[in-house]
Amino acid sequence: MNENRNFVLAILLSALVLFGWTYLGDKFFPQPKPTPVAAQKANTPTATPGAPVAAAAAKPRDVEAVLIESGRVQVETPKVKGSINLKGARFDDLILPRHTVTLDKKSPPVRILSPAGTEHSQFAGFGWTGSGAAFPNADTVWQASASKLTPATPVTLSWNNGQGQLFLIKLSIDENYMFTAEQSVVNKGAAPLAVRAYGYINRGYATVGQSSTLAGPRHDVDSWTIHVGPIGTFDNATNYKVNYPDLDENPSGERFKSTGGWLGFGDTYWLTAMAPAQTAHMDAGFRKGGNAYQADYALDNVIVAPGQTNSSTTHFFAGAKEVPVLDAYMDKLGIQQFGNAIDWGWFKMFAKPIFYLLDTLFKFVKNFGVAIILLTVIVKAVMFPIAQRQFASMAAMRVVQPKVKALQERYKDDKQKLQQAMMELYQKEKINPMAGCLPIFIQIPVFYALYKVLLLTIEMRHQPFALWIKDLSAPDPLTPVNLFGLLPFTPPSMIALGVLPILLGITMYMQFKLNPAAADPVQQQVFSIMPWIMMFMMAPFAAGLQLYWVVNNVLTIAQQKFLYSRHPGMKEPVAK
Repeated sequence: MNENRNFVLAILLSALVLFGWTYLGDKFFPQPKPTPVAAQKANTPTATPGAPVAAAAAKPRDVEAVLIESGRVQVETPKVKGSINLKGARFDDLILPRHTVTLDKKSPPVRILSPAGTEHSQFAGFGWTGSGAAFPNADTVWQASASKLTPATPVTLSWNNGQGQLFLIKLSIDENYMFTAEQSVVNKGAAPLAVRAYGYINRGYATVGQSSTLAGPRHDVDSWTIHVGPIGTFDNATNYKVNYPDLDENPSGERFKSTGGWLGFGDTYWLTAMAPAQTAHMDAGFRKGGNAYQADYALDNVIVAPGQTNSSTTHFFAGAKEVPVLDAYMDKLGIQQFGNAIDWGWFKMFAKPIFYLLDTLFKFVKNFGVAIILLTVIVKAVMFPIAQRQFASMAAMRVVQPKVKALQERYKDDKQKLQQAMMELYQKEKINPMAGCLPIFIQIPVFYALYKVLLLTIEMRHQPFALWIKDLSAPDPLTPVNLFGLLPFTPPSMIALGVLPILLGITMYMQFKLNPAAADPVQQQVFSIMPWIMMFMMAPFAAGLQLYWVVNNVLTIAQQKFLYSRHPGMKEPVAK
């Protein structure tokens, strides 16, 4: 039957879009593997736009040992803690105390910035290039106006080059994750000064691809469904096209000319990004040098006359990708498309409203698993009229199927007359043959949006549901493969079938069994094996997504039983 063929096609396409790349991408498009980490030497700014990428040294060092080697300004807010290195005015020490690496009570907090030379190095800074005077560099030791930076106490870093020029970086931070750096050059000399302000974020190569069990942020490799790695918005268009493999092949990278915008590095849950003034003209881009990747920008050249001061302001974000926080920065600071730091995918118009609904439900019930269940019920209720129309259309098609077969036999040698006769039949019976297929494709973007929300939302990370589900962002840990933990080994993710994936397979099988048997034996085989294929494919995914699908299947079974009671002819065999 045509409707069965369309349904099979829709399922296969959905599975391919959502899951195929996860397993085939690494095979045919391998991603960069972690290599032994190398320490980075100090940057030495040149006339090249932005700061040059740090070079590589020999062996990683302990973070705590590096932090005591130079003077620092402490940073403390409700959401971030760390310090700023006075040598080089470098942001290289930042942790997120509200987010731990694992669920273990002794687990350290997520470290999002780490000094050069350490195992998971990621740091940022601001500077100037130019001519006519000595400029600060990575070895410059700055003076601080205070010992601690908080939302209530800004700090100004200053350096006098002894030639009549004073360089200032006024730092402030809000209650979330946003620093503000106002760079100023005061020219007290006798001659004009040519200056160009820049900013950079440097990320060690070995942080790419590391798992979230390490004492650092989760750095996933690039995937087709979620973009992680270099990211930025230039001239109000967000660029997801630059990936780590691109910079491996072309270390000089790609430059973007833009008025305003931002750039940096994104992970599944974390983001480091710089946003100059949105009216400023910048030359920005990504590149690689040695064992480090870098995002950097440079503003236009400016001539600072004697007795004059030039200033530029940049926002630096280092923290969790909380949707309301990112959206607020678009509204309050005017940062172009900053909410696109989360890769919502093709169906953003569905995904963001679904997220806000899920977040509202979570705040109301205080359990993310229960919120997912309620969201599933709401989505199913909204989609019910579409499903009812689909069933009605399929029932009508089933009634006229004997007439269609008769026409096919009569005009089997004349396709043109067959098509004309079938159109006349459909018009006479008031049937739209596409009506049964269209609702399926309407539901695909909604499902895909739900998939992206559950995959991306940091609000689900480390959230418990009930019983053995302690983290909805991780796969279901309870699997019969090792006798539910009694055998001392961890099965590979593809065969570590948790309870939820098994329930998913069973409920999907029950759902398909409720459907009328397909006339085509090939279609019958597809329907019979699809649940068990999906069971294995879903095993490595987050328990939150598995929970959604199980509940959705249960509701679909109940819905089918109800609709079959309204259209009993759907369960009867087609007359021959």
